[in-house]
Amino acid sequence: MVDLIVSQGRVADREAGMIEGASLTARELGRRYGVEPRSIGTPAPPADDDWSVSLPQADETLRELGRAVTESVRGGNLTVVLANTCSAGLASLPVVAREHPDAVVLYIDGHGDFNTPETTTTGYLGGMVLSAACGLWDSGHGSGLRPEQAVLVGARDIDEAESGLLRKSGVRVIPPKEVTPENVMDAVGESRVWVHIDWDVLEPGFVPADYEVPDGVLPGQLRAVFEAIPADRLLGVELAEFNAPPDGGDSGAAVSVILDIIAPVFGAARAG
Repeated sequence: MVDLIVSQGRVADREAGMIEGASLTARELGRRYGVEPRSIGTPAPPADDDWSVSLPQADETLRELGRAVTESVRGGNLTVVLANTCSAGLASLPVVAREHPDAVVLYIDGHGDFNTPETTTTGYLGGMVLSAACGLWDSGHGSGLRPEQAVLVGARDIDEAESGLLRKSGVRVIPPKEVTPENVMDAVGESRVWVHIDWDVLEPGFVPADYEVPDGVLPGQLRAVFEAIPADRLLGVELAEFNAPPDGGDSGAAVSVILDIIAPVFGAARAG
């Protein structure tokens, strides 16, 4: 069974297309695989605000997301979260750490998301998600993820202070050119797996995302990673930061890229 959870409440969104991007992806996944999406939160306009403002604003959405992910994970279903921003991971990652303490989190992102309120230069809540899950600061939504259980995949835009925190904490980093099924599965070992993807991990031009960075991972690399993860060890997947163009633009092409990358997830789930 697959649970499809779609975040539709603002969670530090700075662009209007994030909520629509999550919705578009959820609708197409639901149509293709016959799964009814469960919508969480009420849409609100984007804003270029500081984490200290956006975090309390997102409180209700994050708590509802946490409850939905908890219910899905405890039910033994494959959890698929379509998130408007990475900040939704503030709710999901602590659930994974609590329910499956030995699970490895593959945090697939062009950035480190390991800043803290003391080190951030942008004030963006999404840039502090993994560090909160690992307990470096208190988001109010839990932590519990051991840094050695986190693998940062495809990151290449990492602040100096953030880099120091990653090294000190022991988070493993696999740069884009080294993202192969062999390297990723070597980092995973025999553990169960939760996968977080921010679409800015990709080389720009495939899926519109906020904070795009050049020299990224290619779609085929990510699909190969999903093909390598045994179905019985995959706990869930969360997909974030698809910034859908306001006029529809290349949304259809982007959704096709997304669905092709994660097709092995649904193929394995249906076979199981």
